[in-house]
Formats: sequence, structure tokens, C-alpha cells
Amino acid sequence: MKKSPTRLFFVLIGLTAFLTPLRSIESLPARPATVSPAKPNILVFLCDDLSTRDVTCYGATDVRTPQATALAAQGLVFDRAFVASPTCAPSRAALLTGLYPQRNGAMANHTYKRDDVASLPPVLNALGYQTAAFGKVAHGPKDVARHGFTYAPSGNNEFDSADIAEWLAHRDRSKPVALFAGTHSPHVPWPKNDGYDPAQLTLRRFHYDTPEFRADRARYCTAVTQADTDFGTVWAMVRRELGPDTIIVFTSDNGAQFPFSKGSLYDEGIRMPLIISWPGHFPAGVRTAAQVSWLDLLPTLIDVVGGTVPAGLDGRSFAPVLANPVTLHRDRIFTQHNNDARANVYPIRSVRTERWKYIRNLHPDWVHSNHSDRFRRDGAASYFPAWEAAAVRDPLAALLLNRYRQRPAEELYDLAADPDEINNLAADSRDATTLVELRAELDTWMKAQGDTGQVKVAPWLPGEPGLVDPDGK
Repeated sequence: MKKSPTRLFFVLIGLTAFLTPLRSIESLPARPATVSPAKPNILVFLCDDLSTRDVTCYGATDVRTPQATALAAQGLVFDRAFVASPTCAPSRAALLTGLYPQRNGAMANHTYKRDDVASLPPVLNALGYQTAAFGKVAHGPKDVARHGFTYAPSGNNEFDSADIAEWLAHRDRSKPVALFAGTHSPHVPWPKNDGYDPAQLTLRRFHYDTPEFRADRARYCTAVTQADTDFGTVWAMVRRELGPDTIIVFTSDNGAQFPFSKGSLYDEGIRMPLIISWPGHFPAGVRTAAQVSWLDLLPTLIDVVGGTVPAGLDGRSFAPVLANPVTLHRDRIFTQHNNDARANVYPIRSVRTERWKYIRNLHPDWVHSNHSDRFRRDGAASYFPAWEAAAVRDPLAALLLNRYRQRPAEELYDLAADPDEINNLAADSRDATTLVELRAELDTWMKAQGDTGQVKVAPWLPGEPGLVDPDGK
């Protein structure tokens, strides 16, 4: 499908309409993403279930994220960064291998890459880096060991800044550091509300407004601020211990555990915050509209510090974007989701261009859910019974709930006109050419990936009770 300059112009205008503006990039001269004679240190900080629109520099006006805002002021903000899959384990396995889930083996949540699949941290090891992982970097303590970090605390998946401080104090000072740190926030269960007024929160168009939902969203916002605080703590340590010659990366693995976010292929589930800073080397306080994937992040870091990116990856370096933010990168973003144990057995595939999103629901006869709304654990989906009760009396609530649970075989969205992906155009004859082209592109990609679309876990079928298995197995 051809893209005209006019189409791209209006897509970029649409994107900037809802984003907090930073300094314009028009006057910046193009310059190479230079490599220091001595390799820079690296900090990659990963949040857990953080939606992009809940970060201040991405337009949030009701959530406190001062540390991410400070990084945005001295770094490059990516407005269109996407994960390969919208749940924790497959998203992180794709990050650490540079391969789509179909190729690395981690297709479902709570699964891991195959033993015969190489990871990318050892490439940094070979470049002389000490690679360390703290907190939730891979999906669990045992999974971290699979990826070849030179150091990781055993049996610890929780964020502990004291562990990081101790390791930094006793590191080998003759070698550069590639530090990966992951907070568990704002993953469920959300903590008690701390300082947020539920009545003042801004809700998405596709969420139903109830007091219960606002109360849970206030708890989520509290967890978002905790994630931002955790980042600030590690960032301050790095500045103190490693100095200014450090590449800083702030991002998240998938969207929040709300309907139409985590576990879905809507932008709310797959478009992630990504802020990258290297003072004196990368542009500061600017934004880029380049489409990049989490698959690309480690190949980019390897490239920037002077390494050779391994052949055969799905990920590829976006170092040219770091040198000149007006540079484009990917014209297509492909994503997939299979299941989260028994909680969300709903295989989906998608392809996204600058303007269009095509989604294929492989089993539209199955019921869509997520872990929280199916098993109703405290601090996760306390609002959902109120949504179901509202659906009995309010047609709007019924429409939203039905759209969440039951989906058509194909969905097509004009992202420039409809960024919330509300109006499905798959049946609109005026967009039939776009539908056919993207359908064919997704077919080609799935075939190239060896993706049969099969899921081995039993689905949730219409008419079955929602609380089949409270352990989610």
C-alpha cells in the first residue's frame, strides 16, 4: 500500500494534537549518533503495565510522572514505539532476543524463550560490558538466567533499589555498565490510593464511568507514580555512580490491565512510552514520529556503542533516528497475542501503518477477557461487577461490555481520524482496498514467522461461567 506525503503529514499533525509539546526538531542539524572512545554506560528501565497516555510527556494531565518528564526534557521522546506482544512474558522475551514471539518460542504469557534461541545481553558482554538485571526485567528470576546477564540476584523479581546501589558500589570499575532495572509497578494488585481525587481523573472513551472504576483507576495512578519514583531513584544512582556519559532508556512492556489495553492489539495495549537520553550525543527535549519496535531496542544499543548487530534478527537498529529525529524507521508494525494461561485465550494478530490498523481475531466465537476481570482478585478489577450491573440497565454500558467480550473476525481503523480505535471500518466498502492490502500483508508476515495461529489452551466459550479456574491455569 502506497503512502502519500500528504497522508503522512496529516498523520503527524493528528499525533501532535494530543501530545505535550517539547522543543521543535525543525532547526536541529542532522548529526551522527556518536560513539565515545570509551563506551558509554547504559541504563534500561522497564515499567510493568504502564499505558503511554498515563505519562505526562505523552499528554496525561491527571497523573504525576515528574521523573519521566525530566528525562523527556533532556532526551528524545518516541511517539510511536510498540511492543511485539501486549503481555509481560512474550513482550520481554522479544525485547531480549530481538525476535518475534513466534520465532523465540514465548508466544503466551508465562512462557519463555526456547533454550536454542540466543539472547542479546551476551552481545554486550562480548563488547566488554558488565550486564546486570534487577527486578522485573525478564518475566521471572529463572527467566533472567536464560538471557545471559553477567549478574542478577537469584530468586528476586521485585524492585529493590538497595540491591542496585550495592552492586554499583562493588562493580568492576574497569568495565562499562549495562544496567537493566525493572519495577513491578503499575502492575496489579494496585496499592491504596495516595493523593489522587477519583472525581478529577480523565477516563478513556472506551471505559464506562462508575465510582468503582474511578476508585480503581486512582489506585492505578498511585502505582504509576510509584513506577516513576522507582525510575527516579535508579536514575539518581546512575548519575551519581556512573556519571553523565550514560545512555538512559525509559519504557514499559505493555498497557495497563484495563479493558482494551493489556492483552489487546489496540494502541492502548501495544504503544509504549519510550524516552532515550544521552547528553551531548542524542537530541534533547524533542520528539520523533518514527515507528519503532521493542525488537529494535537492543540492536540499537549494540549499534550505538560500536558493536555488530547479530544477523537474522527481526529487530533492527534505529540509530539513524537518534541522529536525526525526522528520520523514519518502520513503515509496518506487526503484533501478536495468544493467551495469558487460561485468563485470556484469544489469539489476535495485527499490522499497523502510520495511518491504518488491521486486526484479525482468529477465533471471534471465543470470549475475550483479561486476568483481572475473569478472576476478580482484589486490587485489580473491583469495578467489573459494577460494569456488568450497569450493562443491564444502560445501553452504552452494554455496548462497551459486549465490544470488549465479543469481537468480529476483522477490524480496521483509520488512526488519523479515530486514534481510540472506536469505529471499525472493516465492512465499509470505501476502505475495501486498504482492508485487502493489509489482510494480505498480515498473511505474508504470519507465513514468514511460521505462525499457524494455533493455541493449545482451552478457551472461554460463550455460556461458560467466568470463574472457571481462580488460579488462572
